[in-house]
Amino acid sequence: MPAPQPPEIVITDQHRVSCDGGGGALGHPKVWYEMDRDAGFVECGYCDRRFVAKGGPADTAA
Repeated sequence: MPAPQPPEIVITDQHRVSCDGGGGALGHPKVWYEMDRDAGFVECGYCDRRFVAKGGPADTAA
């Protein structure tokens, strides 16, 4: 059995983000999330995609 793929990480400068799982037949209903500014990220409850605030505490590229 292959190892599961890690969730996709999206770096954004928006504090309110939406996720539809990539759209099409493989997606999920569009949901909106407010990013926790202290944590600097939010994860989608459907697909585990992680939205990270650019330059925030969870942005490892900063």
